[in-house]
Amino acid sequence: MNKRIIPDVITSCNLLCGAIAVFLATKGVFVWAFVFILGGAFFDFFDGLSARLLKAPSPIGIQLDSLADDITFGLAPAMMLFCYLLPVLGWWAGIALLMAAFAALRLAKFNVDERQHNSFIGLATPANALFWGGICCMPYAMLKYDWIAWALLGLSLFSGYLMNAEIPFFSFKAFKKEKATIVAFLCGCVVLIALCITKALITSHIEYALFSGTACVLWYVALNLMLVCVKKK
Repeated sequence: MNKRIIPDVITSCNLLCGAIAVFLATKGVFVWAFVFILGGAFFDFFDGLSARLLKAPSPIGIQLDSLADDITFGLAPAMMLFCYLLPVLGWWAGIALLMAAFAALRLAKFNVDERQHNSFIGLATPANALFWGGICCMPYAMLKYDWIAWALLGLSLFSGYLMNAEIPFFSFKAFKKEKATIVAFLCGCVVLIALCITKALITSHIEYALFSGTACVLWYVALNLMLVCVKKK
């Protein structure tokens, strides 16, 4: 058997998870849609790892990976947000679908940008999906005021900007170079995850545990923006 098939099969599992997440989002089953996005992230991690271990990279695999990522980390969270906001904003919620286009543009830029081997220029699509997946799992009581729904819609456009902005974001690939920053980030994540899980246990709502992903991405973005400001000074 051609060993190049293995990474491609794993990538296809990522795409399949994204397709299921899109379907579940249209049914309003947001928690399970988010679970399948997380499943896609799991396969997305291992397809690249398996390609390196097997020494079987391929041009087709690179393109397939981007196509799968746009479904799982672009279209799926965009559809979740659209369906989440639709009862409140009506068809204005369709603006949220622009997120899929922003994600596709970000992935295309990543494929041709030689600067992003050990870091990112712009927010990575999995982080964006993690952020929106956690928000869309929150109870509808969060949208009791219409302005909150409009704010989320505006925030979706801002996240599209962040994915394509010329802003450096650190990656775990550069652990030796960014050790202090990454350790500080992980420590903050431990605190945020503990707080969200505690809230989930107290209220018996799993949604608060899933919101830990959103909180960690917020911390990730804030930390990177602070680093950019410090470097400029």
